[in-house]
Amino acid sequence: MTGLARAGKTAFLTSLAANLLAMGAGQPTLPALAARLGGRRVSVALAQSGASGVPRFDYGAHLDALAAEPAAWPARTGAVSLLALDVTVPRAGLAGQLPPRRLRLEFLDYPGEWLLDLPLLRMSFADWSEGVLRRLENQPVAKDFLTFSTALPGDAARDEALAATGHRLYRSLLHRLRDEAGLAYLQPGRFLMPAPGPEPPWIGFFPLRGRGGLAGLLEERYAAYANAARQDLLSPLFGKLDRLVVLADLLTALASGHEGFADTQAALSAASGALRWQSSWMESVTALLSLRLPPPVIGRVAYAATKADHVAARQRGNLRSLMKALTERETEMASAWFAIASIRCTEDAAWQLGGRSVSAVRGRVAGQGVALSYPGEVPDQPPDDAFWTHPFFALPDFEPTRLPHARRAGIPQIEMDALLAFLLDDVL
Repeated sequence: MTGLARAGKTAFLTSLAANLLAMGAGQPTLPALAARLGGRRVSVALAQSGASGVPRFDYGAHLDALAAEPAAWPARTGAVSLLALDVTVPRAGLAGQLPPRRLRLEFLDYPGEWLLDLPLLRMSFADWSEGVLRRLENQPVAKDFLTFSTALPGDAARDEALAATGHRLYRSLLHRLRDEAGLAYLQPGRFLMPAPGPEPPWIGFFPLRGRGGLAGLLEERYAAYANAARQDLLSPLFGKLDRLVVLADLLTALASGHEGFADTQAALSAASGALRWQSSWMESVTALLSLRLPPPVIGRVAYAATKADHVAARQRGNLRSLMKALTERETEMASAWFAIASIRCTEDAAWQLGGRSVSAVRGRVAGQGVALSYPGEVPDQPPDDAFWTHPFFALPDFEPTRLPHARRAGIPQIEMDALLAFLLDDVL
């Protein structure tokens, strides 16, 4: 489970667990998945953590937040965590007389910031630096870092103090671009979301043009960083991944304006393109020659645009198509695209706006009570310049839905069932 920052991974996993557990108890929470099972009834339980060293996804606390009065959105997770479910599936057809199949489904919450480290695995330090510095040229908050960076001569000598200063300025800038400007295409991801444990010395680099001693030092550290990111993917933790879910909040990106959407588009394009390294035979050969295991192969990828309940049903097809247009690549992996709401908090409604009826949504807004919302028409392709002459409206801060039947009937959702049916099709 990964995606751009604030895309809704915690809500997704909370809804996934609640609805699978309710389905196992006989509730009709995931109709598309039930149809795929063809009448077979599964049994689902949270798996015991055992001796695992990976922190468990705190499903109980997140469900408690939704069941509180008033209901609250689950807290955003800030580190790797694992949701594990034990599933018992009766066999189909002629194999129906055999004992049921027992599966362990493990969902790893992979920080969205780390997703954008994948492109670094195939990019030189010089190319990465050039791309980053060009993207920063139009960012007012980048003034201090760019002033420092451009003042350095191209042949600057190798200097630990300069490297430390540049790293500090650049890292601070990344935090401001995320928190103040709402941007997502920010690399390296571990500058924003550090890995557990003390930081190694090679973390101290920043983008720089030039070929002097300082640039050489930064290039060495960049290479070490990329190698560490690669090793993470080959570790016992990440090396078992065989399918991937990528989430993005495209509606908020549209509401943020031309620049914000372009940043989201670039981030998704870079991340989805980098996923091709998973199935590269060249990577496998290189790994074996280096006495390393070949990279894991991800066979299925589900790309999902979140907050689909913030627009009416007639707009969700466009939202799904927009996600596909931003991420579709020629690849050997089975891919599918979805417009989901992990925790549905609105219902469709009609609204008179400017003398015409539009398809809107109705939900509870914090501090306002029930309110109608129509953010605008969702484009089915990356919007052209004409789209931005009529800005997409900001999305209301809808409250989460109240959980029905004392939390035992699952969580209302949109298209989560179809996404799970795709992800688990081969094992069901």
